[in-house]
Amino acid sequence: IVDHRATLSHQLAGGPSSALFALLAQSFFSIDEFSGVVVREFSFATYREFLGNPSNHDIVLRTVTMAACVTVACAVIAFPIAYYSVRFAGPRLKALIYLGVMLPLWSSYLVRVYSWKLILAREGIVNWFANALGLGGVLEAVLELPVVGGPSLSTSHLGTFIVFVYIWLPFM
Repeated sequence: IVDHRATLSHQLAGGPSSALFALLAQSFFSIDEFSGVVVREFSFATYREFLGNPSNHDIVLRTVTMAACVTVACAVIAFPIAYYSVRFAGPRLKALIYLGVMLPLWSSYLVRVYSWKLILAREGIVNWFANALGLGGVLEAVLELPVVGGPSLSTSHLGTFIVFVYIWLPFM
């Protein structure tokens, strides 16, 4: 008698890891500059090209910094909510918290990102609400900061941070 549960779990566990292994293996292939065809020989050429370009260093630094900040922010937000939900919340509040966490996952990733981009745009609801409360100048001052600012909240590092926290918070 074959235990089908063990077979299915092995297949499910092997699927993602085998795909990641294939991606890692392909990263050691190079591209022929003349034809653009992938040369399937083990080589560090792709990594030399990537690490040899100084503009990539800035991109990697910004990416890792944003990922670390979003991870810390999600942990700071999610763990107290989870602790409260487990230790103190009654059944109805637990269901409400669960619904609040799971409901955004019913829509597509791209729909959520574009929705936030519209909400945070210069003509979006956040800017309108800030102006209605007389805080438009504060928002403009924040957007003028060199590290977090930008032309609008939707294209600034702060806006990107807000969107990423919203997107990744349910997975914490």
